[in-house]
Amino acid sequence: MNRRKLLSLIPAASALLALRAKAAPLPEIAATPAGFAIAVQLWSFKEFTLFEAIEKAAAAGAGGVELFPDQKLGGDHGDLKLNPDLPDDKIQALLDHLKKNHIAAVNFGVTAISKDENEARKTFEFAKKLGLYGVSTESINAIDTLEKLAKEYDLKVCFHNHPRPTSLWNPETISKAIEGRHANLGFCADLGHWATSGLNPLEVIRKIAPRVLSFHMKDREVTGKYSRDQPFGTGVIDNFAILDEVRKHGFAGNVSIEYETNWKTNLPEIAQCVGYLNAYAATHKD
Repeated sequence: MNRRKLLSLIPAASALLALRAKAAPLPEIAATPAGFAIAVQLWSFKEFTLFEAIEKAAAAGAGGVELFPDQKLGGDHGDLKLNPDLPDDKIQALLDHLKKNHIAAVNFGVTAISKDENEARKTFEFAKKLGLYGVSTESINAIDTLEKLAKEYDLKVCFHNHPRPTSLWNPETISKAIEGRHANLGFCADLGHWATSGLNPLEVIRKIAPRVLSFHMKDREVTGKYSRDQPFGTGVIDNFAILDEVRKHGFAGNVSIEYETNWKTNLPEIAQCVGYLNAYAATHKD
């Protein structure tokens, strides 16, 4: 990666901060004293229904959840799956379950979004009904539509990266795409996938920090190949330093813990990750 070239793609931090000040805030219940939300990406609990996953995220101590498409609702709603076509009464049931568990939905993804405005609008309407901060996607080909709707609905569009050789593994690809675009467009920084791709997540963040809107936060044993997720602070990813970097630029988004290990028994490890982030938030108050 050409460092100078990538740095040149990043707008001035002061301009981004001015725009961010006007953006939709996180749900109040989810915000920490440090200004960001500690959330669980519910893909971590994909072996369970949505309603069960929400209960587990709450039990782990998180203030927020990042929803993902097509998880079965469960409970009285059976095999009905979460998607933008969910009827309003089911959306209300979901909101009621979140409220009952003292937790908020903050993001939805990773989801494909059409470049067709009418189709894409369904996702933004859905997000607005849920009171979300943003949506996570890899639909970079729909960026014109996404920018228009991100401004109209005052929602963040967070471009997510999977490991190489997928199309967005290299952060320069996203940086080029969002150059000069509205501040509601930016990164959903998946740190574990960068590590798998052989990148140093902290070094990447230092280059793109002003445009980071959300995280899929992970810790890993090694970089350069896939390794299992592990509790924050026990691996090679310096998540404290990463949070320091983005907070210099006014980061106030969702830090979603994505734990793709021990699928059926990972609640204690996710709770450790929540504790790690709570410790950071308690000592880095705005």
